[in-house]
Amino acid sequence: MLYSLVEMNRVAMAPVRLMAKAGRAVLASPMNPMGQTSYGRSLAAMADVFESATRYYGKPEWLIDSVRINGVTISVTPTIDWRSPWCNLVHFRKDPNALATTRRAGAEPLPRMLIVAPLSGHYATLLRGTVEGFLETHDVYITDWSDARMAPIWLGRFDLDDYIDHIRKVLTHMGAGVHVLAVCQPGPPVLAAISMMAEEEDPALPASMTFMGSPIDARRSPTVPNKLAEDRPFDWFVENMIHTVPAPYPGVLRRVYPGFVQLASFMNMNWNRHVDAHWKFFNHLVDGDGEPIGKHREFYDEYLSVLDLTEEFYLQTIQRVFQEHQLPRGLYSYRGNRLVKPAAIRTVALMTVEGEKDDISGIGQTQAAHDLCVNVPKDMQTDYIQPGVGHYGVFNGSRFETEIAPRVTQFTRRFTNRTLEEAAASKKR
Repeated sequence: MLYSLVEMNRVAMAPVRLMAKAGRAVLASPMNPMGQTSYGRSLAAMADVFESATRYYGKPEWLIDSVRINGVTISVTPTIDWRSPWCNLVHFRKDPNALATTRRAGAEPLPRMLIVAPLSGHYATLLRGTVEGFLETHDVYITDWSDARMAPIWLGRFDLDDYIDHIRKVLTHMGAGVHVLAVCQPGPPVLAAISMMAEEEDPALPASMTFMGSPIDARRSPTVPNKLAEDRPFDWFVENMIHTVPAPYPGVLRRVYPGFVQLASFMNMNWNRHVDAHWKFFNHLVDGDGEPIGKHREFYDEYLSVLDLTEEFYLQTIQRVFQEHQLPRGLYSYRGNRLVKPAAIRTVALMTVEGEKDDISGIGQTQAAHDLCVNVPKDMQTDYIQPGVGHYGVFNGSRFETEIAPRVTQFTRRFTNRTLEEAAASKKR
């Protein structure tokens, strides 16, 4: 019922938004002298804030078309390299001819990096800055998860174990030696997938795995979302968080955790900060300050774009990751009949990255991966805590660009070189 009410409200608001948009256009016209007055600029700013705050935001574009490497601008084309009904593997393909001009003869190809995007309410494009941070130094791929409201019910279920299957299929498709970077939510399922691959001695094992702001063990330094998940009984989430997709979406009748519910939760966590941001946005519009206006639009155009999660994926994540903490307790059972054993990992290097001020995944939750992967040699493990950043700053922003990404690149380069050396030694034998 809630989903239908939200959609009815959105439709009902459409004429008001159009009026606000038209009024803003009239006031912005150079032919309208009122638009040049303080009162006119304030009215236009009010219309702009209203329209942007109530708009429906669809899936954003990647907006990545080039990268500079060694002073050369190289075109980049996001292409789908592998797909399923639930996920597209996007490859940020660089122009091979232009790339060749930046590299010395005989140089090894750029190391491949698989960024596993979270399936937690936002589109993979939220990691646009993460992708850009590694484009110069890696051949980058990312998982682009599907919106459950767009998935017809005949596609069937998609749960946490299906997510693990997808990680394994993508790694098999890409082949051995990939560097996996899991941002936030994917930490536990990615660790589970690699654990099973290691136990089976799968030839597609990655060279390294990096976890950033991930709830590997949500018992450590619990945050507000962690406490909410533990304080509420499981049935509360079933009764209050799950809703039915209405027509005319392709996923009509599918039971989902709606993106707008997740967005409301995130907004309420930092309500004063968002109100302050929109007040500043209003003042910048009145004053005509172009740069901060552009930054505000860029952030909120992405932040307000949300997708739905399937009922089974969301509820299993709540129960198995945030309530029962199955993976760190050694109780995670894949498909109910196979215990996941991180101790099986021996040859995959491990790095964890956390933010000092992270209010989603507290300090220690990601570091827990080191305690689980007891058989990864110490010289293959790295831990880093970034001072002064919150959850978003772990994978986006200036600190990520200047301090985090270079450290991750240094880490992956070290184990790319080790892999190459081992392959060369194997050939000699």
